[in-house]
Amino acid sequence: MRNMMFAIMLGTAAGMAQAAPPLGLPPVPVPADNPQNPAKVRLGEKLFHDKRFSSTGEVSCATCHQREKVFTDSPLRVSRGIRGLTGTRNAPTVVNAAYMHTLFWDGREPDLEGQAGQPFLNPVEMGLKNYDPILEVVRSDRQYRKLFKQAFGLEPKQITMRHVVQAIASFERTLVSGDSPFDRWYFGGDEKAMSEQAKRGFKVFLGKGRCVSCHTISQTHALFTDNRFHNLNVGFARIDKDVRELAVAFMQARKKGTSVDVAVLSNKNTSELGRFAVTGEWRDMGAFKTPTLRNVARTAPYMHDGSLETLEDVVNFYDKGGRVEDDDPVNAFQSGGIRPLNLSDDEKADLVAFLEALTSPEYAKK
Repeated sequence: MRNMMFAIMLGTAAGMAQAAPPLGLPPVPVPADNPQNPAKVRLGEKLFHDKRFSSTGEVSCATCHQREKVFTDSPLRVSRGIRGLTGTRNAPTVVNAAYMHTLFWDGREPDLEGQAGQPFLNPVEMGLKNYDPILEVVRSDRQYRKLFKQAFGLEPKQITMRHVVQAIASFERTLVSGDSPFDRWYFGGDEKAMSEQAKRGFKVFLGKGRCVSCHTISQTHALFTDNRFHNLNVGFARIDKDVRELAVAFMQARKKGTSVDVAVLSNKNTSELGRFAVTGEWRDMGAFKTPTLRNVARTAPYMHDGSLETLEDVVNFYDKGGRVEDDDPVNAFQSGGIRPLNLSDDEKADLVAFLEALTSPEYAKK
C-alpha cells in the first residue's frame, strides 16, 4: 500500500467523529495525502449515491453496495449495471474495505482511491466514456460546489477526478464494523456473548477446518483475511483445458491497451484468470483475494462468481477439498492448502454457527 498513517479520529457518514475503531478492529489506515475530515466524508457519501455519474442515470456506487445489505447487492450472484447488464464478479462488501491491502477480487488497485474511479468507466457498470460528465456536474451543482469548498478549499474550476475519488474513499473509510458476538466474547471477555455452538465452531475454525490459515486473527484484532490470493478451484473448470491459450491471448490484448477492469467484467472466461490478469505470473493463475468473513452471514451468495448460495454450501465446498461434488476435478494451479477436511455434520453446523457470530449489531437481522 502507499505510505499510510494511522488515524484514530475518524469521521462517520454523518460527519461526526468516533474516538476509536469498534471492538475487534485496529485503527483505520488513512493515506497521508488524503486525511479524513467530516466535510470530505459528507461529500463522499453524496458522490457515492449520485446516479448522474452513470451514462443512463440509473446506477450509482450504492446500487451495488447497499447499506441495508452490508454494502453489497445480495442476493445477486453478480452485479448489474446500466441497462441491466451483468458483469462476472460478485460485489464484495465495502464494509472494512479500508483495511484491505488491495481492492477488487484480483487486487488490481492498491487503495480505495484507485478503486473508486474504475466503475464509472466500465461498460457493464456505469458506462461513461470518460470522466467529463462527472466533472461537469460537480463543478456546476450548487451543493457540490459548497461541499468541495468545505472539504478541499477548492473553487469549481479546480475540482478534478482526484478530488472526487479522494472524497469517495474518505466516506468508505468510515464504513467499519466490528463488535460482533465473537468480538465481545474473544476480545471483550464476555462469556455469554457467543453461543456454545459458535464456540465449538471456533475450535473447528482454528483446528480441523484450518480456516484461520487464510482468514486470520491476532491477539488484538481480527480482519479475517490474509490479504493474499488463492486458487480455490471455483469456476476454473470453465477454462482449464484452454488456460494457456486464453492467458496468452489476454496478455497480448493487454499489450494493445485492453484494461484489466474491462476485460474481466466483460468476459466470463477472462474473469477466471483471477490475479494472473494483474501480475502475469503463472503462480497467480485463477487466484482470488481472501475476503473478510465479517458479516458474512448477511452477504450471500459467495465466492468471486457468487456460485455458492449458502454458508453451508461454502463449508461443504471446503470439506470436499475445493469441489462442489465429490467427483469434480481439481486444477493444477489449485492452492496446496485446499484439501479434504473430513468434517462431521455436527462440526459443519458448529462452523456455520461461528460464522454467523461474526455479524455486527448494525447488520444483524431485526
